[in-house]
Amino acid sequence: MTIRIIVKHPSEILTTPTKKVLKFDRKLATLLKDMHDTMLDSDGIGIAAPQVGESIRVAIVDLGEGEDIIEMINPEVLETEGSVIDIEGCLSFPELYGEVERPFYVRIKAQERDGRWYELEAEDYEARAILHEIDHLDGILFDSKILRVVDSSELENEEEEIL
Repeated sequence: MTIRIIVKHPSEILTTPTKKVLKFDRKLATLLKDMHDTMLDSDGIGIAAPQVGESIRVAIVDLGEGEDIIEMINPEVLETEGSVIDIEGCLSFPELYGEVERPFYVRIKAQERDGRWYELEAEDYEARAILHEIDHLDGILFDSKILRVVDSSELENEEEEIL
């Protein structure tokens, strides 16, 4: 188990679009494992490679509760629909929470750790988490999408899961 240091805002790596992954090797597999360990250690549900200091198109979403871990390598958004506003946080912005509007539905294509392509459809919370992480890969941070900052006292009744 390797826990990496989470890069915090205002690091330049967080706002720089990432590079496409070309090599699907042991180094990539190790990065994915380290990212997952780091995310779980920080009580997150998603993490992108720039958040652990790697400027490549790799992200993970793990909603827990028996759900499969979604590993996204070189993800592309194919379609979005609808709209939902909900509270988000981010491992790179400790103590900042805000209401963010995102599509309710997303369809993406991405690569597995062995390079095979797959497509995935997601709705609601899962869709928002996927889009949050893909934004990271494009150098877009959730603070730029906040409609209203949420005070920590408002979170007492909310489930505190951080993207």
